[in-house]
Amino acid sequence: MNHPRLLMANIVKHFGPTTALAGVDLELNAGEIHAIVGENGAGKSTLMAVLSGAISPDAGTMYLDGSPYRPVDPREARQRGVAIVHQELSLLPHLSVEANVVLGVEAHRWSFLRHRVNRTRVRSILAELERSEIDPSTPIEQLSMADRQIVEIARGLLLDVKVLILDEPTAALNQNDVAKLFLLMRRLRDRGVSVVFISHFLEEVEAIADRFTVLRDGKRIISGDRSKFSQKFVIEQMLGRRFDEQFPRVAHERGEPILHLHDVSLFRGPQNISLTLHRGEILGLAGLVGAGRTELLRAIYGLDLVRSGQIQVGVFSSAPTDPASQIERGIGFLSEDRKNEGLALTQSIQDNVTLSRLQLHANYGFLRVESLRHAARSCLSRMQVLYRDLEQAVGTLSGGNQQKVALARLMHQGADIWLMDEPTKGIDIASKAEIYRQIGELAAQGKAILMVSNYLPELLGICDRIAAMHRGRIVAVRETKKWSQSELLAAIVAGTSGAEATFTTNAGE
Repeated sequence: MNHPRLLMANIVKHFGPTTALAGVDLELNAGEIHAIVGENGAGKSTLMAVLSGAISPDAGTMYLDGSPYRPVDPREARQRGVAIVHQELSLLPHLSVEANVVLGVEAHRWSFLRHRVNRTRVRSILAELERSEIDPSTPIEQLSMADRQIVEIARGLLLDVKVLILDEPTAALNQNDVAKLFLLMRRLRDRGVSVVFISHFLEEVEAIADRFTVLRDGKRIISGDRSKFSQKFVIEQMLGRRFDEQFPRVAHERGEPILHLHDVSLFRGPQNISLTLHRGEILGLAGLVGAGRTELLRAIYGLDLVRSGQIQVGVFSSAPTDPASQIERGIGFLSEDRKNEGLALTQSIQDNVTLSRLQLHANYGFLRVESLRHAARSCLSRMQVLYRDLEQAVGTLSGGNQQKVALARLMHQGADIWLMDEPTKGIDIASKAEIYRQIGELAAQGKAILMVSNYLPELLGICDRIAAMHRGRIVAVRETKKWSQSELLAAIVAGTSGAEATFTTNAGE
């Protein structure tokens, strides 16, 4: 008798008064790529946490290859052949690549680690991932976000995996790395591995998935063959309502210049960057991972040192000294790494929203608690954050709701210049549309937005101008309507500025 590879039946999970899973069923076949889609808070990550042994269900049954399956922890799940690559990377930054990949399953003899064996295993996995250039002895903290994602995937493949769960694996990857990941997923599928793929990019689901399941409010809404359903139908099943506009536009006009970069070079990264950002403008930075986009934003905010050149913010024309001085000058920064930089995960939601501008709620050195609460609630409401109470630790929220809290902090800060590094990372398609609308409204209020995104349709959909970066330099800046996606891709991959016109690094002036 042929059994499905995995059967989850009537899975229930409560967190206090909140029902995260309300009797979810899921069936996986051997040798298939199965996409799980749904809004933030729909229950996707909770269901995968149950499957991977991170949490225990309150009710329900699971079978793996026809045998009862109920792991007590992730280690037992991995030993049974179920591995997960988390949306929020769970690596230990001070340890090496090798140590992270083999952690918990190290080869040893008589209580001594067999380093040569472990290193050979790690090199073999990295070669399979076509990333042999990653040195197993390198500390994780020295790797790019994309390389850290590859290491996380390598951990999942180290053992004889039967079910591989990929929770938002492409968020930190460029298009070349995504293509490699998809090739690997297909190879695993052809070997009989069941791959569970969670993504908010429905075009990726269409490109890679064999079947899909939609979750909404902790319930399974529909499962089926991916090729038989349109993207619009899937979105509306996720939302429970009609969905009309992916990239809403809010009318806004470009005003006076507010940020000038004059021939700026960093010690590591971007070189000879000249660019101007205006009030009421959404300016996108496109480029591959490692092109220098993140480093440029960090330098403007005062996190990375400037080697030469000048950064002028309004009337201030000196190199930024630290983030505190830039906040005073009206700059807000949204980090791409919300886990380690963007949020204080153990602190309350209220603290995360208000900490960067507490002086608004102080009288004679004393904080006005009700004022803090009112301001936090207002910003969270505008960002449509799902939460229980303001004292809840922000780390207990879903990844998408954490991202909204990070955006609510900038809203509370009242920044004039918004530096946004992957602002919709880990956010569902409906929430993305709302964030795009909020960005448009900010521009209509005269705010200036400098935005980094790996997702080219996002930049083309909402930005007024787009600057293409290649290997630390801006190769072209032009109005969005003058870019095609193929031209923009050519600019960031090959460093070409296109045939229509010649652009210099001063094209933003």
